[in-house]
Amino acid sequence: MAIQLARKGINVVLVGRSASKLEDVTKEITSKSRAEVRSVIVDFMDDDLNAGLAKIAQSTSDIQIGILVNNVGISYPYARFMHEVDAGLEKSLLRLNCEVTTKMIHLYLPSMLKSKRGAIINVGSGAVGILPSYPLYAVYAGAKGYVEQLSRSLYVEYKHSGIDVQCQIPLYVATKMSKTRPSFTSPAADYYAKLAIACIGYEPVITPYWVQSVMWFIITLIPEPIMDSILLSNNLNIRRRGQAKENAAKKE
Repeated sequence: MAIQLARKGINVVLVGRSASKLEDVTKEITSKSRAEVRSVIVDFMDDDLNAGLAKIAQSTSDIQIGILVNNVGISYPYARFMHEVDAGLEKSLLRLNCEVTTKMIHLYLPSMLKSKRGAIINVGSGAVGILPSYPLYAVYAGAKGYVEQLSRSLYVEYKHSGIDVQCQIPLYVATKMSKTRPSFTSPAADYYAKLAIACIGYEPVITPYWVQSVMWFIITLIPEPIMDSILLSNNLNIRRRGQAKENAAKKE
């Protein structure tokens, strides 16, 4: 989304923990647009989260943040029952999916209120907005459920203050990380980003790609017990494959 916003002439601030990745994105943006780019290196999993937030605030103290995109997040390495989720993974899930999103909103909401304009985009998950349950990913699904309800509530709170709050729910997007190719149901990242930006200012919860919106509707027609059974069976298979891969790695 940063690249697409820059193409529209909007200056961007990138936040991440990898200096090399931030540098790569900065080079790509500057090669495709005239937008100004700032990078802030912050690891949100550091013990002192407030120090990282203070660094972000200081780095942007001289500019007005008009659009805040919260897309930081983490899921399970592979499916597992809740009693198998260790303390470290649980902390990461809640920190990155809930706490960071909340604190980033707190950071820039006052200035948006003062200027009476702004947009806050929180990236949700089909595990919550579309599926009736997401067994073996319970903590992740619960955390993303928080993001969706937070977005819905803030939309109502601030829609008369000139601030658009929205939770965007993607299903499948073809990226290098997902190692999937673009298809009819899984759009390329650049194309999806264009759609995501075009949807800003509409419903509080939205799936930008129309094909995935149709998929969402079809899923709602399937009785919940049947859908629950399908999801449980599928995620149990993911768990078995993940455990086998993990055990094989331990033997090496």
